[in-house]
Amino acid sequence: MPLKRRGSSHIPANATSAAAYTDTAGTAPNKRSKLSKPVAKAPSKKSETPSNGFADGDATVAQGRGGVEHQDEQVEEFDHSRPEERVGIVDRRFYPAEMSNERCAMYNADEIPRPMEVLNKTIERTKDTREEIKNGDAGQAVIHWFKRDLRVRDNTGLSKAGELAKVKGVGVIGVWIMSPQDWEAHLVSPAKCDFELRSVELLQKELAELDIPLYIETVTPRKNVPKRLLAMAKEWGVNNIFCNLEYEPDELRREEILVRQGAEEGINFEPYHDDCVVTPGRLKTGAGRQYAVYTPWYRAWVAHLHAHPEILQERPMPDKNPLGFRETFKTLFDREVPAAPESKTLDKEQKERFSRLWPAGEAAALDRISLFLTEKIGHYTATRNFPSKKSTANVSVHHAAGTLAARTSVRMARDVNSTKKLDGGIEGIRGWIGEVAWRDFYRHVLVNWPYICMNKPFKYEYTNISWEYNTEHFEAWTQGRTGYPIVDAAMRCLNATAYMHNRLRMITASFLAKHLLIDWRLGEQYFMTHLIDGDFASNNGGWGFSSSTGVDPQPYFRVFNPWLQSEKFDADGEFIRKWVEELRDVEGKGVHNPYEKGGEAERVARERGYPRTVVEHRLARERCLGRYKKGIGRETA
Repeated sequence: MPLKRRGSSHIPANATSAAAYTDTAGTAPNKRSKLSKPVAKAPSKKSETPSNGFADGDATVAQGRGGVEHQDEQVEEFDHSRPEERVGIVDRRFYPAEMSNERCAMYNADEIPRPMEVLNKTIERTKDTREEIKNGDAGQAVIHWFKRDLRVRDNTGLSKAGELAKVKGVGVIGVWIMSPQDWEAHLVSPAKCDFELRSVELLQKELAELDIPLYIETVTPRKNVPKRLLAMAKEWGVNNIFCNLEYEPDELRREEILVRQGAEEGINFEPYHDDCVVTPGRLKTGAGRQYAVYTPWYRAWVAHLHAHPEILQERPMPDKNPLGFRETFKTLFDREVPAAPESKTLDKEQKERFSRLWPAGEAAALDRISLFLTEKIGHYTATRNFPSKKSTANVSVHHAAGTLAARTSVRMARDVNSTKKLDGGIEGIRGWIGEVAWRDFYRHVLVNWPYICMNKPFKYEYTNISWEYNTEHFEAWTQGRTGYPIVDAAMRCLNATAYMHNRLRMITASFLAKHLLIDWRLGEQYFMTHLIDGDFASNNGGWGFSSSTGVDPQPYFRVFNPWLQSEKFDADGEFIRKWVEELRDVEGKGVHNPYEKGGEAERVARERGYPRTVVEHRLARERCLGRYKKGIGRETA
């Protein structure tokens, strides 16, 4: 018998569900229903043990996303033999057990501070001290710490560092830290590691043209990163460090440590919002609530950018460093880009293939988006759902690594439109800007509902669905041998190219979660460990949508029919024939479902060894609906 997930932690029947936080207008009140039962207050700082050294008080999050909270003994006893731990969803090398539904409710009731709230309070509390440092001794240089912003142009933190350096009459030092433990814990794919390393090498060369060194260092364990960065500043006589924020909880808590400890040690650590076009959490309803549905949020996003056009303005590049700076800091210019950690290493053939498919660096990013805007965007809306058309921008890898700012993408698209209105003009441009906005939206969700980083779905009551952990079915899905050609073609494409078209991501994710009823988090992990554009917020948002467990998802009773999806979005079977070698000689519509078609299509599929379906569509759909209804109907949250 395949493993089935046990029910999650007991929660009173009248405790609040995630659904209760979303009203018909698509907003999230963030307060419990008057009918809900109060839950215990968050434990004090003394009662909780941090899991990774980044936590201060409220411990950190989960598998691949950044620190998870320890469970309160007075709330529940957690069963560590649960399937999600045995199959590796919760990686106990880095994180404690999955948090309870009750603690999710505590986040939603504002009883546990969100990491962004903690950071903002620390920034405000240390403001006077940091301003005094900033306005005081110039120091020998200003540091910009590069992370997911591997570019010189339109970089808020780097621009601010250059601005202060110019005022102080000093130079800028770039720093990039490789943290193998973070890559391992955050499930970064080998392809993405390779892309980032290639981009760092190109960034180092471009900075050198401005006489700006990029100092590169590997730091382990990851909890030592804040201490090491502050030590670098002291060693080089630096009083000001700039960076751009990352929005996962571990990273926000790390930056909170740097702001606080930096101020205590006489260093101004200044993080900036840069990864999103509009700062997460900035957009609220008239009632001051957070949006939990994309469409009203998008309208507010567009209106905000129209009201504040300066947001889309390009950030100035830093000036060339002063004469003599290179000589003074000459040893910083000699740092080599390290090899990838052993667990993230590609072989020679893979490196060559991904280098051809995915040229790294800022220049390649600008070339790619320029080509898209001049040749493809006009037809984007009409063709974007057809994987064989190759009509998408393919800049998600650059957004993920920060070799291209989302702000730059929106501005460039707006500038080739027939109007400056983001929601007007040419349909393809308007549609593409809306897709870039989804990236912002999922970061907004990540910041306001941080438990999605803790192995919990946005709709955390869906935790109680009894998922399957069928190894044979999961391997069939990962290898592209499910017997559903469109699913198999998509998975084989992912395995070969480290990329998958967005329509195919929805089809394959829905198939895993609903046809196979396999825990969607296994699929989420598989994508992260294989995608070159792996990005937690967007990946989690997509899996939440497809499995109906996330924010603004498709209804649970909507189960994609792979045959219909195939016929609609790959009508001629071009994509299937490219990636499913066994079916290349199947003619006509039989390529979508050769065994159902029968005749010559079935003969070719059988002789070439193409598998029959691992589950029958109708029965799988019925099982899915029954399992979802039962799981949601339990007395949970």
